[in-house]
Amino acid sequence: MKIGILSDSHDNISLLCAAVADAKQRGAEAVLHCGDIVAPSTLQKLQVYGLPVHAIHGNNTGDLYTLSKLSHAPDSVIHYYGQDAALILDGRHIFLVHYPHYAEAMAVTGDYDLVCYGHTHFALVERQANIKGTQTVLCNPGTVGDVGAPATYVFGDLQTMAFEILPVNEKLKMKTEK
Repeated sequence: MKIGILSDSHDNISLLCAAVADAKQRGAEAVLHCGDIVAPSTLQKLQVYGLPVHAIHGNNTGDLYTLSKLSHAPDSVIHYYGQDAALILDGRHIFLVHYPHYAEAMAVTGDYDLVCYGHTHFALVERQANIKGTQTVLCNPGTVGDVGAPATYVFGDLQTMAFEILPVNEKLKMKTEK
């Protein structure tokens, strides 16, 4: 299963949509958002892409009530978890959190194949040794919102556990966007 991983959109709808459109064009079947969405209406713009979006809120929380309400709408692709999330996709154990120190701690447990975080706005993909004697992929997709660093996201393959940091280009948006 291929996925798009992004964070820190800070209401930059255009870049957020461009990243999701690019990930979908590359074969992504789901999107992970590591926080700092801000306004729930930002995520609502992702409905048109039809990909499940697994999201947490970060430190720029915006309207959590409306975000939760959006995720519970019958036709919503948004899955909102709160401050962190533990989920399984394609048999891989994944943890989402906004803060790097929390992410590093969860990676060290060895309970997850992939731990994703945001907050710093700088993209990084590395393998972290864990207490179980294996490695966990630790991933920060940077800022998809172009805040203090160039807009980036991570495209990954959960079968091969290969992940690539990609730039976001607004011109790549799908023509089906409303």
